[in-house]
Amino acid sequence: MIENQKIRPAQVVGPLGEPLTLESLPPADTTRWVVRRKAEVVAAVNGGLLTVDEACERYNLTLEEFAGWQRAVDRSGMHGLRVTRIQYYKSLYERQQKF
Repeated sequence: MIENQKIRPAQVVGPLGEPLTLESLPPADTTRWVVRRKAEVVAAVNGGLLTVDEACERYNLTLEEFAGWQRAVDRSGMHGLRVTRIQYYKSLYERQQKF
């Protein structure tokens, strides 16, 4: 896994196709989490720019909160991160699992 390697990429591809670096990530004191910022943090972790632990510590997130973001991106892309759509996507996947 990338987390166990000493060498990390200088940049990864962001959710909108733009290059992401440590400097271009949301500030550590971010309190207003819009969809784009959440997706950037998930992309940084998935690309190896940050580890899960570093992301949680840097942004004061719980592991469960970050895992929820990651699940939402995996299942529905950036649209899944919208707070107003969480209940919709949750019920959609529960229905799909029944079949």
